[in-house]
Amino acid sequence: MTATATAAPTAMGGRLSTLDKYLPVWIGAAMVAGIALGQWVPGVGKVLNAVQIGGISLPIAAGLLLMMYPVLAKVRYDKLDSVTADKRLLVSSIVLNWLIGPALMFALAWIFLPDLPAFRTGLIIVGLARCIAMVIIWNDLACGDREAAAVLVALNSVFQVIAFGALGWLYLDALPRWLGLDSTGLEVSGWEIALNVAVFLGVPLAAGYLTRRVGERRKGRDWYESKFLPKIGPFALYGLLFTIVVLFALQGEAILGQPMDVVRIAIPLLAYFAIMWAGSFAFGKAVGLNYERTTTLAFTAAGNNFELAIAVAIATFGAASGQALAGVVGPLIEVPVLVGLVYVSLWARRLFRTPAAKVA
Repeated sequence: MTATATAAPTAMGGRLSTLDKYLPVWIGAAMVAGIALGQWVPGVGKVLNAVQIGGISLPIAAGLLLMMYPVLAKVRYDKLDSVTADKRLLVSSIVLNWLIGPALMFALAWIFLPDLPAFRTGLIIVGLARCIAMVIIWNDLACGDREAAAVLVALNSVFQVIAFGALGWLYLDALPRWLGLDSTGLEVSGWEIALNVAVFLGVPLAAGYLTRRVGERRKGRDWYESKFLPKIGPFALYGLLFTIVVLFALQGEAILGQPMDVVRIAIPLLAYFAIMWAGSFAFGKAVGLNYERTTTLAFTAAGNNFELAIAVAIATFGAASGQALAGVVGPLIEVPVLVGLVYVSLWARRLFRTPAAKVA
């Protein structure tokens, strides 16, 4: 996508495309447009929710798939072995995503929402759902390692299917009882999690892999990367903006109708994204990862799988529940915050001695 061409212009002093340069403006406009659509067009929510995939509105699912496909088509799959051989990266990702991340969200939820059990539970569910979708585009915008992102997202997917239910029991039932706190049961379908992973990672990953294999075999790598990828690249950001419009159209009424609840939920989320990203970025640099892999580590650790979190909250507690609202507020806070962290990450490249210019 044109956004990922950011690496070359930034490194060489060229100018960014209009789409990239004003990304925060486009995202802000998409948020406003979504809220306006939800408020001014009667019944739009019912239409958007009429068909669902894995508990997620079909338009949102379509936007996510459109967003992820161009980025995954850019991955050089013949280089994945260099990522899987990097034990520092893989072990760091597992520890940050499956030990530190859920524990941090659990602590922040109890610290900031001790009197609001429904919102607290919703936030804990968000913390358990590790990112397998939108992180792909944040990493690409920040000029992270695409191959590393593909591997870490796949690793998160495997752990998500295996560990989500057990971690839900630990953080919502067992640990609160051990600490003398209020506990909440959580019934999670392993099939639902597997379906979520298959749709939001499996489909675009397979499409991206096959596109590269067929394209390179027929036309060669030079044609594929210099001619084909620039044509499909912008669709990643189009998919992101479309997803944001639909998401805000679906949830704008709840956001406008319960502003103080949104603020209460937003505070621990802001703390979570800042702590997880900054801590992971500092950790990656400390263990000797280069800029690209440090960035990938930070964004895969800070992002969350809001598709799964919302689906689980709605299936367990209902669409009108506080848990579902907390799940919805998650991406509404995550999107602008992680966009901001993209710019922080690009600025932080100067902290690395030998930043490598990335080939778009």
